[in-house]
Amino acid sequence: MERDARAFWIRSPGEGEIRSEELPEPGPGEVLVRTVCSGVSRGTEALVFRGRVPASQHEVMRAPFQAGAFPGPVKYGYLNVGVVEHGPSGLLGRPVFCLYPHQTRYVVPASAVSPVPDGVPPERAVLAGTVETAVNALWDAAPLVGDRVAVVGAGMVGCAVAGVLAGLPGTSVQLVDTDPARARIARTLGVAFASPDQAEADRDLVIHASATEAGLARSLELLAPEGEVIELSWYGDRRIAVPLGEGFHSRRLAIRASQVGTISPRRGRRTFADRIALALRLLADPAFDALITGESPFEELPRVMPRLADGDLPALCHRIAY
Repeated sequence: MERDARAFWIRSPGEGEIRSEELPEPGPGEVLVRTVCSGVSRGTEALVFRGRVPASQHEVMRAPFQAGAFPGPVKYGYLNVGVVEHGPSGLLGRPVFCLYPHQTRYVVPASAVSPVPDGVPPERAVLAGTVETAVNALWDAAPLVGDRVAVVGAGMVGCAVAGVLAGLPGTSVQLVDTDPARARIARTLGVAFASPDQAEADRDLVIHASATEAGLARSLELLAPEGEVIELSWYGDRRIAVPLGEGFHSRRLAIRASQVGTISPRRGRRTFADRIALALRLLADPAFDALITGESPFEELPRVMPRLADGDLPALCHRIAY
């Protein structure tokens, strides 16, 4: 068994490096996985890379297999697809998804990996963690057949939510973003697109994922009376003003948070494994390929991550090839 591995670490805010690591021998019930590709979840990972995780959220924001601590040195990430090289016979040689950072090989409990279904390319399965977030948001939102829904913010998470909503019969879905180039992605996902000033109002439900004050304010404006905003944005250490004046109370509007670390009580019988398995099944739809907007070799990650974090390299999901 090859014991050497290489991993991407954030040495300090804004600086990354690749380090060598020695893997432990897999024990009973563990698997050795060789990474095929990983994904950079640009919104959250950019905040982590820049050292913008508030001290009060250091424990809450820990990734499942994070090493080190915020703000650094820290090994962080959670979109990883690889092939099992050592483990139970039912997993041996199979592609699997794992919430693991950017690393060439790793050892984890077998229960921590989810087999990628036949018909889902490993290169697309790297989106499973993001589609899982979308699934959880919609479990929280509980949209109804025929609802009029807006998704404000066509980033990686917003596009994933729109893609999942597109499969709900009779639902009118509108993806809203300031970037007109995102209209092409909306068409691929099978949903309408609008700029914020042209978005249709009277929405039963709005999913907000732009991580901006303006996006949240516009989300409230788009609601029908007694409508609800599901807030998916994570703002790191920024303070956000929420417009609760004007018609917020008279129209009986609501804002509710959704966070992937907790399963909605409405879906209390489901487990985290159920949720990721559902996300992987949904990725059989090739339309989700539109969320992968670039690819770089693993060795270039220390140079690519600063460009992703500051927006010099625009991306939804940037895939890392091994």
